[in-house]
Amino acid sequence: MIPASGAVSQPRVLPGSAYPLGATWDGKGANFALFSAHAEKVELCIFDRRGQREVERIVLPEYTHEVWHGYLPDARPGMLYGYRVHGPYAPQEGHRFNPNKLLLDPYAKAIRGRLRWSDAHFGYRVGSSRGDLSFDRRDNASGMPKCVVVDPAFTWNSEVAPRRPWSETIIYEMHPRGFTMQREDLPDKLRGTFAGLSEPAIVGYLADLGITAVELLPVQAFVEDRHLVQQGLTNYWGYNTISFFAPHPAYLASGEVGEFKTLVRRLHDAGIEIILDVVYNHTAEGNELGPTLSFRGIDNKSYYRLNPDEPRLYADTTGCGNMLNVHHPRVLQLITDSLRYWVQEMGVDGFRFDLAPTLAREYNDFDSHANFLDAVRQDPVLSRVKLIAEPWDVGHDGHQLGHFPPGWSEWNDRYRDTVRRFWRGEEGVIGELATRLTGSADIFDHRGRRPWASINFVTAHDGFTLNDLVSYEEKHNEANGEDNEDGHDDNLSWNCGVEGASDDPDVRRLRRQQQRNFLATLMLSQGVPMLLAGDEFGNGQSGNNNAYCQDNAIGWLNWPEADEQLTGFVRRLTALRRRHPALRRRQFFTGDITRGGRLKDVTWLTPEGREPTEADWDFPEARCLGFVLAGEAGDYFLTPAGSQEPDTPFLVLMNAHRKAIDFTLVAAPDDGQWRRLLDTSLDPPETEENFEAFTAYPLKPYSIALFVAEAVG
Repeated sequence: MIPASGAVSQPRVLPGSAYPLGATWDGKGANFALFSAHAEKVELCIFDRRGQREVERIVLPEYTHEVWHGYLPDARPGMLYGYRVHGPYAPQEGHRFNPNKLLLDPYAKAIRGRLRWSDAHFGYRVGSSRGDLSFDRRDNASGMPKCVVVDPAFTWNSEVAPRRPWSETIIYEMHPRGFTMQREDLPDKLRGTFAGLSEPAIVGYLADLGITAVELLPVQAFVEDRHLVQQGLTNYWGYNTISFFAPHPAYLASGEVGEFKTLVRRLHDAGIEIILDVVYNHTAEGNELGPTLSFRGIDNKSYYRLNPDEPRLYADTTGCGNMLNVHHPRVLQLITDSLRYWVQEMGVDGFRFDLAPTLAREYNDFDSHANFLDAVRQDPVLSRVKLIAEPWDVGHDGHQLGHFPPGWSEWNDRYRDTVRRFWRGEEGVIGELATRLTGSADIFDHRGRRPWASINFVTAHDGFTLNDLVSYEEKHNEANGEDNEDGHDDNLSWNCGVEGASDDPDVRRLRRQQQRNFLATLMLSQGVPMLLAGDEFGNGQSGNNNAYCQDNAIGWLNWPEADEQLTGFVRRLTALRRRHPALRRRQFFTGDITRGGRLKDVTWLTPEGREPTEADWDFPEARCLGFVLAGEAGDYFLTPAGSQEPDTPFLVLMNAHRKAIDFTLVAAPDDGQWRRLLDTSLDPPETEENFEAFTAYPLKPYSIALFVAEAVG
């Protein structure tokens, strides 16, 4: 019909474009594009401003290259939407379409609302004798969060990413909510949010601490597990992702995506990078008995790896019920598009990949040239950011430490375990300890990789905090509601003589000393140190080594009881590491005298002040180790401009024996002396004092002493 004016009326929906995927506002309207290779029809569902009532349902009119698309001229930022996808419900063939279920857009840039659990979220009838072969006709829209059309505009001003070299990086792993929940200097409404982390008091604390990068536990929108909600618990850590582009709604105090960008900008202004812990190995939809929230209802057979012999079932090397089908080009595109979005649009500086071997499995086996790894390596954006692998999953041959390609760094659990074993006084550890302290060349020195391939850590979110590591020998996870059967049993911990809290002054003194030992070891090791948030002030979790579901005082940082003296000790260590390139070399040690130098790049020492023999290394009762780091420039310390950056020699003495050891100090260069910078047995540990060469230094039980060479006169 042509109006009297002669103008042709515009259709409600135009064909639009198959690219880009997702909802894209262009200043006039929004294009919607959704990949589904096996769907028969896709409906775009529009909701009112509160997300409670579906006000319109529009069939996407075009299908191009397996992408359903349409353009809404009157769509505006803030519009809430979801999809209903029609197709066969045939689980035996891998298809689980159910148009009664409202689905989240995999490319949604924002999510509003939270999932309210009910049986309606399942594509099958819960409780049916036919299980997932049955079909549920209930509409789940009222309990589903909704996707949001966003305006990506943000004023970055003159913000410049720090782009810290790996050799200068000190990582600080933190929970984006738990970090601020007990900060009494923040308003209640900002605690647990990105806005809270952006506050000057928080940014200033991080800058003063001396870390150079924060690694945030998952911030991509995730789902609370139903069984946890029913127990009054939550999926606190967030390893249950449902949307790879949208920030988790509960972390946005303002409800606006720009709040995360503000956090990035303020951290960058302070010289701090931001690394995201990302979960692309699985989704929140679980196995064949899980809910239908997004991918499963859009194109189950494309998005997930199914059992080739029985497509009703899911392949799983994650322990979470499913694994994304990275072999499919559109799924690989989803992951790489998401990563680029967080770098280019949200401003982040790198990623830590949860259960990374799952992403690199070709069929069943890990392959360092897998599609995902090759795609990232050649990508002009992703190949330039920090890439960290958690190098294990639960599948066949799942431990792949050292096997990731050049350009990647990896969480080094062998470093963690060796350092823990040494400081609890185990025998026969000093040989491996020496290897771990010097960058784990046995694992990483190949294909041009450098010491920073090793992410050194003693504690992480998964396991004991540092305070609990020296206070408990058994896990105490009763609050998790799993009869204390969850979490690791072999923690390589030592409670210093008493399990849990103690009023014994000797026990408390030893625990403080052991915490200093671990912290000093971490900062004096070659590679990249990663510090768990709260370890710098003695935060504990009452012996819970798996606080994944504890969004409460167990999982939150206990700021009111912070040990300020321990925090000061960490600040001194990070400052020392920043000032001295000898503590963060760019190349592996050779054990040879550096070119133009007088000392070996590293010289190992026995308590008698001599280099150890093979028998010394193999001596089963040895619990003491010393070494000198050369300070000559040689081939090691070159600035980006090519000039030499010499440093002073350091002497490190470590004693994990229950008795004191007299350690003979070796000669200092130029007939100088050794200035002690710290001794963890002293209180405060940073008491400086000069010592002559060839004198016996009384190295106390369970202690580290650090010296720097100093000229006399």
